[in-house]
Amino acid sequence: MNNKKTYVKPIIIATFIAAVTVLSGCNTVAGVGKDVQAAGESTTKAADKVSDKL
Repeated sequence: MNNKKTYVKPIIIATFIAAVTVLSGCNTVAGVGKDVQAAGESTTKAADKVSDKL
């Protein structure tokens, strides 16, 4: 019985760390997606300006 209690605390800590990592990763991916979208829009605008000059 005592061995089960010994493993519960590390499992809870590992689960908590994994959850925090996953949740913070979602925010990072969303931020990168917004940055890539903004870069794509800037490139499109620049290409449109060049196209208009031709």
